[in-house]
Amino acid sequence: MCKWTSYSQRCLGPNVYPEVPEGGWGWAVAVAFFLVEVCTYGTLKSLGVFLQDLMEEFGESNSRVSWVFSICVFVFTFTAPLSMMLSNRFGFRPVVVMGGILISLGTITSAFSSSINDMYISVGVVSGLGCCFAFLPTVTLLAQYFSRQRALVTSVASSGESFAIFAFAPALFALKKHIGWRYCLVVLGTFQASVIGCGLLLRPIIIEPEPLKEAQHSDSLPLKQRMTVLMEMEAEAGPLRPSTSKLGLDFSVLKDGAFIWYSLFGLFATLGFFAPQLYIIELSKSRGVEAGVASYMLSVMAGAEIFGRLSIGVVLNKVPCRKTLVLLGCVILLCLVLVAFALVWEFWGLVVCCALYGYFMGTVSSTHIPMLAEEDVVGIEKMASSVGVYVFIQSFAGLAGPPLGGVLVDVTKNYGAAFYSCAAGMGLSAICLALVGPTKSGMCQRPSRHEEEGRSTEEEEKMSQDSGQSDFLEVDFRHAAHRDHVSVI
Repeated sequence: MCKWTSYSQRCLGPNVYPEVPEGGWGWAVAVAFFLVEVCTYGTLKSLGVFLQDLMEEFGESNSRVSWVFSICVFVFTFTAPLSMMLSNRFGFRPVVVMGGILISLGTITSAFSSSINDMYISVGVVSGLGCCFAFLPTVTLLAQYFSRQRALVTSVASSGESFAIFAFAPALFALKKHIGWRYCLVVLGTFQASVIGCGLLLRPIIIEPEPLKEAQHSDSLPLKQRMTVLMEMEAEAGPLRPSTSKLGLDFSVLKDGAFIWYSLFGLFATLGFFAPQLYIIELSKSRGVEAGVASYMLSVMAGAEIFGRLSIGVVLNKVPCRKTLVLLGCVILLCLVLVAFALVWEFWGLVVCCALYGYFMGTVSSTHIPMLAEEDVVGIEKMASSVGVYVFIQSFAGLAGPPLGGVLVDVTKNYGAAFYSCAAGMGLSAICLALVGPTKSGMCQRPSRHEEEGRSTEEEEKMSQDSGQSDFLEVDFRHAAHRDHVSVI
């Protein structure tokens, strides 16, 4: 029994490292995150293949059917705080396993829907909740296993979404001709059960710096320097220990102006994250492209998105400037591409727009959540608790994005109108992201006279307390040394 307990602890227990490993078991977590991306965002963005089938089956409009996807996205993001609270309370592994069960159950039961309202529950609520439980804990744990290579690894691992869209869009379009859209959902839901295995691969990480060498070296240092070394060792060990907070969320980040602007960036950018994949097939068909060829537009997006995710990881690892500035450039270019969708009417023009959209979408979607770990936003210490708040704020745009595009399509009878709403949201997100850097550096904050006086008074009191405490410790230290000398004599 003891041997089995020891073996299970080695295989399933937390990994303890003296410093961030930059790999190790983190590579297994990266593979798990790749598959989670395939089964969450990848499958969700591929469901646009069934848009016309659902409209014909249930006799519903574009806006009514698009609520299926928007509810799923809303639940996906709105329940982010719940996902992180459960992860901090019970661990990443059980939460992700439960997420895999819910995703598979929701997709399979949606195949037996008798109305679009049934799919609101099965795909929208059940699968959406499962996606949240599977995605957020995995990406949070992955960020803790890497530091210098964090941007590159998360970008490569998140390409699972792009590979899924690239493969699923033409595959599902061909498969539904033989077995129908309902059995396609059964096959898809069975495949999504693989998330359960991904959850079993998640082992928490604990950073415990080795104190022996530093402690031995500090014996020869003066008392003040010795205390400084010990405080630095405690500071290094603290951030990556398991959270002991009851809620597991840090709502104090809402007092951080940089985080507020970054959250608003995520809120408006989400308007352009899902509607293009949902409407690109119908837009292509309305521009004279054959139905079979139109399904490959999603594959073009996905293929370009893979290159975008890989390249942005390399760029962010090498640029000397703030990483948020690189992200800002990608967001501005993505906004321009969304406008171009509504203006292009030729086949090759649509192909070019899909390729450019996929590339810049890959750069933005793979970095906007891991970017929270950078000091430009909140830092790695607060990422585990702030990511839930950040994604929660995004949820409202995820709910409004696809239906807003559907309403514009129903009113204008032009699928290109849906891309205007996406471009408007992306433009607003660029403005908010541009304000993150100045706010973080204090350029947008001017303290009042009373705040400056109070701050200076606090600093003076703290310096006097530190001085008195250090003098007391030095006297006590000399007294102890003298006592030891006398005892030896």
